[in-house]
Amino acid sequence: MSKVVAIEHLTLDGVMQGPGRADEDRRNGFDSGGWAAAGNDPAMQEVQGKHMGSSWSLLVGRTTYEDFASFWPNQPQPNPFTEILNNVEKFVASTTLSEPLPWRNSTLLRGDAADAVADLKRTHGKNLVIFGSGVLVQSILPRGLIDALVLQIHPLVLGKGRRLFPETGPPARFQLTESVTTGTGVIIVTYRPAMQS
Repeated sequence: MSKVVAIEHLTLDGVMQGPGRADEDRRNGFDSGGWAAAGNDPAMQEVQGKHMGSSWSLLVGRTTYEDFASFWPNQPQPNPFTEILNNVEKFVASTTLSEPLPWRNSTLLRGDAADAVADLKRTHGKNLVIFGSGVLVQSILPRGLIDALVLQIHPLVLGKGRRLFPETGPPARFQLTESVTTGTGVIIVTYRPAMQS
């Protein structure tokens, strides 16, 4: 059975929108994109690589997929992230996209996202790694489909932007399994869902 690992950048106030670039995600007038760049640290790649494992596939929602598909194929070689992301098998949860998808090695998950991810976990055999994709994470977390949350918490408050955890939703408990502090002040915490008694 596959494991689903969500790797996310967050501010102290829980914002996950647009961490990478100024123009990454301008939904709802968000103009603070690129906020995670100041926190970049080699420790992040080490932690991410450890949780991704040697055999993994990318699992994303529509917005993240479209952003990645417009960005990564156009990046110069030999950037290791370019080669990895362009070649990795990708699964896309969307009710509005249709095949064929433009980025190579991409497969559209049909129907309800949580049902599709549950089926994929049973049959795929590789770790399924989520970057961003807040709507997808919010839809599968209540179903118990995420095995690990790797949260890279930046020492920054934005006061606006889309958050990983919505204001309304079912309560959930998590168990801390790892904590790393980077030289830039980012705290990387890894949680797994706590067993309910």
